[in-house]
Amino acid sequence: MLRSILDNDFYKFTMQQGVIRLFPAAKARYAFINRGKHSFPDGFAKALHDAVNEMALLKLSKEEKHFLQINCPYMDPVYLDFLEGYRYNPEEVHITQSGDQLEVHVEGLWYRTILWEVPLMSLICELFYVLNDSQRISNDEVINHTKEKIENYRRLGVTVAEFGTRRRYSYQVHRLVLQSLSQYGEGSFIGTSNVHMAMIHGTKPIGTHAHEWFMFHAARYGFKMANAMGLEHWVAVYRGDLGIALSDTYTTEVFFKQFDKMFSKLFDGVRHDSGDALLFADKVIAHYNSMGIDPKTKTIIFSDGLNYEKVARIVEYCRDKVGMSFGIGTNLTNDAGPAAMNIVIKMTEAQPKDGEWTEVVKLSDEHGKYTGTERMINLAKTILGID
Repeated sequence: MLRSILDNDFYKFTMQQGVIRLFPAAKARYAFINRGKHSFPDGFAKALHDAVNEMALLKLSKEEKHFLQINCPYMDPVYLDFLEGYRYNPEEVHITQSGDQLEVHVEGLWYRTILWEVPLMSLICELFYVLNDSQRISNDEVINHTKEKIENYRRLGVTVAEFGTRRRYSYQVHRLVLQSLSQYGEGSFIGTSNVHMAMIHGTKPIGTHAHEWFMFHAARYGFKMANAMGLEHWVAVYRGDLGIALSDTYTTEVFFKQFDKMFSKLFDGVRHDSGDALLFADKVIAHYNSMGIDPKTKTIIFSDGLNYEKVARIVEYCRDKVGMSFGIGTNLTNDAGPAAMNIVIKMTEAQPKDGEWTEVVKLSDEHGKYTGTERMINLAKTILGID
């Protein structure tokens, strides 16, 4: 079971505030995608259902609210009062199991259901290892391996944030990783996407928005307007704060066609989440140069399945060309012995106010990360001119 309502990625809360302000009547559907084709043991669905029911007891404490007030001044008092009264509703989650295959679906008002994705994934991962009786390395080994990693990143001269909540081995391992990063990461470790862990370890919660922000905007405004309207609305809510834009919901090529000079100047940088990292860096640098903006004044947050070798290659290529930082997830929080799971939960449909349910898609730079039905993927590619 989860220990805190803040045991979630920060961008879920930042998006939730935006949804409450702009789209309070919108609804959403999400589905579990078993990319790794994992086999789930008998009784898994019941164990997950029991854990989900326990989440109804979670609530924002006064100490947690104070942490957000102090560290996240762009979260307004009305939103924090709402979050204080928010409770997970397990009836929004539907879990079934057929043989060794698991199905999980979430449906409800978007401002409510937006918080389910990350904790559900972390519960699925932890229960998977528990029910399969997987054995991990010792606590000391977790701490020492993490210490070695962050010291290597410091020698590279880069900043690193921890992004591993959704596919962590367990809550305990996650705590140990943050303990080690906080203790040994001075000069390199800059924060975590997990708000609960940020509070415990006195570090910064990091994040802006996710693919679903732009996926919903496609359902509401159409594929051609999704990026532009998503960015416009983000600026309207945050007025210059939280200025890293996610670029690959409908491929980087399409994104940069709409990331005009105004957006390029307003946003501090962009996040890379799929496709070749070096090719992406070239595109970002060329884009900023075409706008008359020095790329070294902007930042790329690299966050796609990183480990030390990948980071070192990116640093060697990008140094002195563009600002960079790194969000590292599974390699930190699920490098404990057993193989890491490859799972996601994605928005599948959205219903804007007074509208119809509309299928949504994600067209990452890496085709293996596409989500959505074949029919809607092909329609989006046709409308956006994607080969």
